[in-house]
Amino acid sequence: MGFVYVIGTCDTKGAELAYAAERVRASGAKAVVVDISTTPSPGGADISPQEIAESHPQGSSAVLGLRDRGQAVAAMGEALTRWLVTRRDIGAVLGLGGGGNTSIVTAAMRALPIGVPKLMVSTMASGNVAPYIGPTDIAMMHAVADVAGLNAITRKVIGNAAHAAAGMALNAVPEVHDGKRAVGLTMFGVTTEAVTQIRARIEDDWECFVFHATGTGGQCFEKLIDSHLLSAALDITTTEVADHLFGGVLPCTDDRFGAVIRSLIPYVGSLGACDMVNFGPRETVPATYAERQFYIHNPQVTLMRTTLQENRAIGAWIVERLNRMEGPVRFLLPLRGVSAIDAAGKPFHDPAADAALFDAVRKGWKPAANRRLIEIDAHINDAAFADAAVSAFTEIAQ
Repeated sequence: MGFVYVIGTCDTKGAELAYAAERVRASGAKAVVVDISTTPSPGGADISPQEIAESHPQGSSAVLGLRDRGQAVAAMGEALTRWLVTRRDIGAVLGLGGGGNTSIVTAAMRALPIGVPKLMVSTMASGNVAPYIGPTDIAMMHAVADVAGLNAITRKVIGNAAHAAAGMALNAVPEVHDGKRAVGLTMFGVTTEAVTQIRARIEDDWECFVFHATGTGGQCFEKLIDSHLLSAALDITTTEVADHLFGGVLPCTDDRFGAVIRSLIPYVGSLGACDMVNFGPRETVPATYAERQFYIHNPQVTLMRTTLQENRAIGAWIVERLNRMEGPVRFLLPLRGVSAIDAAGKPFHDPAADAALFDAVRKGWKPAANRRLIEIDAHINDAAFADAAVSAFTEIAQ
């Protein structure tokens, strides 16, 4: 059984943190109180702010004693992250606080592997929590009343959170091993047919995890790779790059493909849905794109066809990262189209734009023993493409 790390600022929330630790111990678990105050603290925690701050790359002086609160919060978040990921005795992490505390603690939580219990009691939890959670499994509990004193409400909320964290630390989820390795697949509505065919061909031997390429979906896919929970990748749908480069609402981050580069896992990829940039309702599309070609996917989703010039940029951005992969790589170019709506006769059919996408990958590709570029005279949703993807995957992921 690991410790429940109870994290917050003792300069303003010492009593609340002590109460949470008390409830954790009363539940039979072990607790460690971590003080992340950026102003002088009364002490009393098991781990002091000084100890945490020393984990900052520039030392404790880069964290403590700063006049600018925003800078201090950001620096403490970096220090806590670097400190927390070194701990090997975490049973659960429980954070308490308002905006500053939530920013610091969830930054560190996001660096932990998927599956490590993470619970944040926060005054921010009833709003947009996406910036705090990101692609991870952080649980957010609304504090209701501010974490500023113990009273009839805060005792209940904090006590319930402490009991939940203790329960997770005391009751680790058993591992289930059926002999199958795990593979991640990326999919969009317009590449569903391709991924469904691929999954059907490999799922007897592989446990398949499918990720919706919605920005967050791709980040979750890569977070699981970084957490060593996926053994291979079938990254068929890389559409989030188009949104990242051209202002769409479902973008990846600059670290897209980074987990594969770091992990060296077997990787099969393609250009699924790189013919489109995603926006919300039609009226939300930026005015600068007013004269572009659109397809109304549904009342909440408007798709914009990528141009020849944009496709060159997308292909160049992707291939630069493919060239940094040192594990086994196969990248597939489906020469007859990359989505359900750019096939012949469909609204986004534009062979010249697709050719620019493929040419950018070809021109940027650096041959290497571990990497192979494969061209398929088929549409991405054709059976021939699925066959080629599975063949490439089987070759490198034995």
